[in-house]
Amino acid sequence: MTDLPQTENCENDFTSALSNVFGFHGFRDNQEDIVRAIMSRRDVFAVMPTGGGKSLCYQLPAHLLEGTCVVISPLISLMKDQVDAAQVNGLAAEFLNSSLDASDRTRVSRAMSAGKLDLLYVAPERFASPGFLGVLKTIPISMFAVDEAHCISEWGHDFRPDYLSLSQIVSEFPGVPVAAFTATATARVQDDIIARLVLRDPHLTRASFNRPNLSYQVTPKGDVDDQILNFLADHKDQAGIVYRTTRKAVEATAAELVRNGVNARPYHAGLEDEIRHANQEAFNRDDITVIVATVAFGMGIDKSNVRFVIHADLPKNMEGYYQETGRAGRDGEPAHCVLYYSRGDIPKIRFFINQIEDDAQRASATGKLNDMVNFATVNVCRRSQILGYFGQALDEDGCTGCDVCSGEVDKIDATREAQIVMSAMMRTGQRFGAVHIVDVVIGANTQRIRDLKHDELKTYGAGSDHDKNYWRGILDDLTAQGCLVRTDGEYPVLNLTPLGREVLFGRREFQVLRRQEAPAAPKRKRAASRKAKQVKQKITDFDRALFEKLRAVRRALAQERNLAPFIIFSDRTLREMAHHMPTTPSEMRKITGVGDQKLLQYGGDFIQAIESHNDRF
Repeated sequence: MTDLPQTENCENDFTSALSNVFGFHGFRDNQEDIVRAIMSRRDVFAVMPTGGGKSLCYQLPAHLLEGTCVVISPLISLMKDQVDAAQVNGLAAEFLNSSLDASDRTRVSRAMSAGKLDLLYVAPERFASPGFLGVLKTIPISMFAVDEAHCISEWGHDFRPDYLSLSQIVSEFPGVPVAAFTATATARVQDDIIARLVLRDPHLTRASFNRPNLSYQVTPKGDVDDQILNFLADHKDQAGIVYRTTRKAVEATAAELVRNGVNARPYHAGLEDEIRHANQEAFNRDDITVIVATVAFGMGIDKSNVRFVIHADLPKNMEGYYQETGRAGRDGEPAHCVLYYSRGDIPKIRFFINQIEDDAQRASATGKLNDMVNFATVNVCRRSQILGYFGQALDEDGCTGCDVCSGEVDKIDATREAQIVMSAMMRTGQRFGAVHIVDVVIGANTQRIRDLKHDELKTYGAGSDHDKNYWRGILDDLTAQGCLVRTDGEYPVLNLTPLGREVLFGRREFQVLRRQEAPAAPKRKRAASRKAKQVKQKITDFDRALFEKLRAVRRALAQERNLAPFIIFSDRTLREMAHHMPTTPSEMRKITGVGDQKLLQYGGDFIQAIESHNDRF
């Protein structure tokens, strides 16, 4: 192998630094505008989806600007991976948090005080401490990057009081630009973040929330552990996350998966720190394929090759669901997101919502839950529902990337059923919620119905040919399609909209989508072969045997250097190597994700593996 090439120092040319340092040959959408704004010392607020390249937006300026970029992140468990990834690209990066021992804290503090760091990751609690603020004022600061910025908003899905201290940044460091990033923010949350951080005429980026490489599926929940095992049978050796609501459910599901030969481990806040950390590291390093985790605990997973995310319980809001599913397919390759839904999950979430003392916050949480229920129960394009929640329309007519649009559901005329339930609403004065309306329609013999004389209505029992779940589904469909609205408050009632009256009086048809009935699958066997074909990774033109050899090289290097494998190179980079088969440093340098430092550190090992593979032929 020849000597590795020496590249020219391009400190003032960020397009060259993009290639030389990070190994990318072009910016993704929005990245260049954000970098230019920061380089011109302007504040930034950016809503970018998970996997959209947020970290590069501040790491590239941190590399070019004088001083230290202070990154504030709530995910202590993620900081090491972020620092490792920056360091292998040649950046001087460190983190300060409670996971460090005294000697490492001293080492990092000295490097920080000496102004030797490009990047310093800290938690908001540390930033708020008076002693730490005092130290920051003694060193040159290039910028502040606030990650997971939605945590500062009380209207966000993951409000954290510690983030409120970040409102001090602008007043304490008036000449330093602040860049705030989040993957999930409605327009209301966006305005709240900007106000609380006191951002000064920020450059605004609101990237598309569409993740076209993700497919979405909602399936009625039965024996959920069996359903998960059926799913995993079609995704052998693929990395994935299973979310459960409670620690007990996490432990039970993880144990069941292990009993059935799945290489899985649990992850939740109740585990001892060492065990929790070891389980996450095993997942990051490809030692296990599946991690089972609570949705309530921030995992901080930065793994790029997660091929599926399973929600075995209903998430409490769309922001959380979007962020959790967004941990799949960060490398841009196809990934599958499945939600197993049961109406029985709703009361569990409502119980915790009812403990919220603030009326406005409780009403907001209730509304968010209703939006999540609509997503799970109404067979309207999943992608369009997600985008619509964040105020974005789907460009194309149908997404072809969800169970609704891929033809797994049938369109059914339900005009008569819609008229029955809306007639019952009208005849009861539009003063009742879904439960009572359904009881009237099926002809339930309840004391309340008798007291109100609703058993004398013309629509009483008009829908007795179907059960409660059927009629509740019709109400959900009517709400999702804009024929009904739920009032706010602890006890919401249903009201007709002008569109609903059009259907009621026969001036418009009403159609619903219903999942096609599939043959019953043997227990823990393939549940639906047609769907399995749809979600498999796209076949691309690369040498699969070589790809597996390159994965083995990556794994060995990662173990030797105590790194997660994806930090060395992503699966996408290895596939590109297995396609182009570079055998010289200059050829290797053209591969996406291979910057100067990675070429120097790892290029020889991968070139040798490729040459050895080619020598067989």
